[in-house]
Amino acid sequence: MEADAKPAVAAHLLVVDDHRDIRDPLVEYLGKSGYRVSAAEDAARARAVFDRDAVDLILLDLMMPGEDGLSFCRYVRAKGATPIIMLTALGEDTDRVLGLELGADDYVRKPFNPRELLARIRAVMRRAHPPESTADTPGGNAVFDRWTLRVAARELVDEYGGAVELTRGEYAMLLVFLRHSQTVLDRERLLELLHGDAAHAFDRSIDNQVSRLRQKIERDPKQPAVLKTVRGGGYLFAAPVAWHKGDE
Repeated sequence: MEADAKPAVAAHLLVVDDHRDIRDPLVEYLGKSGYRVSAAEDAARARAVFDRDAVDLILLDLMMPGEDGLSFCRYVRAKGATPIIMLTALGEDTDRVLGLELGADDYVRKPFNPRELLARIRAVMRRAHPPESTADTPGGNAVFDRWTLRVAARELVDEYGGAVELTRGEYAMLLVFLRHSQTVLDRERLLELLHGDAAHAFDRSIDNQVSRLRQKIERDPKQPAVLKTVRGGGYLFAAPVAWHKGDE
């Protein structure tokens, strides 16, 4: 496989496929295209990688021996909203539909053109992981609830100094909410702040991004106290935010 142009910042992809002749060339191709790539031949190894590292996107084979891709998809969705692109074979239409219903973001049929797959990856990444911006951020550190976001280091730490790794998309969305704390932002406004002119009015990926961020900052993501849903209105970052310069 011939590599395509590299992304500006390396994202972490997880390739889950039990076929080495598919998995290994794909890992090599994506690596040459500028991504950091981990590979797993089954769901057990995929869980280990997913639980250990921050993963920006998962390429997931549906039909695997032992625990199948649909089961692993459920596991990922129970943890958050990491984007998933399913790799499906002809004749797996029922499983493909079920995968989409479980929350997968896209699917690609095997055998696939690697350039097409790369284009799909980039499209999903644009929706789920918008490029971060620190423009107009009113300080070096933002303190809210039990957290401190060190903007320059792109690091989120708790009250005990423990660091929580954020993906690019989580970091970008958190900055938006911190800049607009205690203000209701509807989906259209959030998309505009995150994507600018590239926003799509009916893009539902914003809900997945909010879910992913809640998994990181809420004590109980099922009953959010910091990042609340406003029925019919959008989202409200309810926690007061204090901005400090440097290491204050």
